[in-house]
Amino acid sequence: MTSIGVGDLAQSHLMRRHTANAKQELARRSEELTSGRTADTPRHLAGDLGTLLSIDSSLARLNGFGAVTRELAMFSGAMQTSLSTIASLTLDAATGLISASSSATTTSLGSASGVAHSALKSTISALNTRFGDRSLFAGIATSGAAITDSETLLNAAQSAITAAGATDASSIEAVLDSWFSSPVGYQDAGYLGANGLTSVPISAGESMALDITANDPALRQTLKGLVMASLVDRGLFTGQTTLQKDLVQRAGEVLLASETDRAYLASRLGGMQAEIDRAQTRNESESTALGIARAGMVEIDPYESATRLQEAETQLQLIYTVTARISRLSLADYL
Repeated sequence: MTSIGVGDLAQSHLMRRHTANAKQELARRSEELTSGRTADTPRHLAGDLGTLLSIDSSLARLNGFGAVTRELAMFSGAMQTSLSTIASLTLDAATGLISASSSATTTSLGSASGVAHSALKSTISALNTRFGDRSLFAGIATSGAAITDSETLLNAAQSAITAAGATDASSIEAVLDSWFSSPVGYQDAGYLGANGLTSVPISAGESMALDITANDPALRQTLKGLVMASLVDRGLFTGQTTLQKDLVQRAGEVLLASETDRAYLASRLGGMQAEIDRAQTRNESESTALGIARAGMVEIDPYESATRLQEAETQLQLIYTVTARISRLSLADYL
């Protein structure tokens, strides 16, 4: 009977292949035992990857929502801080203006209007606050300031008063009312931003638009009151103490009256913050649930994996033993 043998070179290649397979199996089982997850997902799931891919897609979408809500939460928090600063500044200014109008002395009127002028500068600074490289109150025009500087604003308002020939507190206030609401007034010479931010998705089927700008009516009223008092500080109608008193008093009343609107604005922003927080909570809960489901699909039985690891180690040791014995064969032993 004819015997077909295996040559030395072929046998060497065969042993190397067995060794490589055993090492690969050993590495795979070691990785699985260490991580607790399968190293070969398609084989573990018998090729049925539809559910796993669907979970991965949902997790990626939730991660995107998470990035958006985190940024919105910080952005809205910075806006709320600015509004709180403005509320504090204007309340202090309003109290001083009302008090000064009662005494109607030149000193008290100058001091109160000076405080209001400082409050105007600080209010403009708060409205021009930036979050990172984005302006908070400039709407979609996030790259630039939301509002012009105080001197430019006061010059434009004073020019409007002069052009209208207003000579008493009521007519001056009427001119400022018209100027702050006109597209060719404050919205042209004072407000540098654009329309409010557009809505962005924060969860499945839910969007959010932080659309509060420095062009909001509540903020325009606040600026109007501060501008009225600041014009007195700049020397408008110098020597006309009665008119200055009336302007200071009316400015204080405007600021106090606008407090309700500012509070409503802060409340509306607070509602947006609460909505963002709820969306974050829902997204995180869904992400956690999907993460648990995904882990359950790819996790391995540690006992079975340890058994397979031991088998792989034993197989590799046997291969090394056989290889060592073959390499020690001599012609005499073979014969």
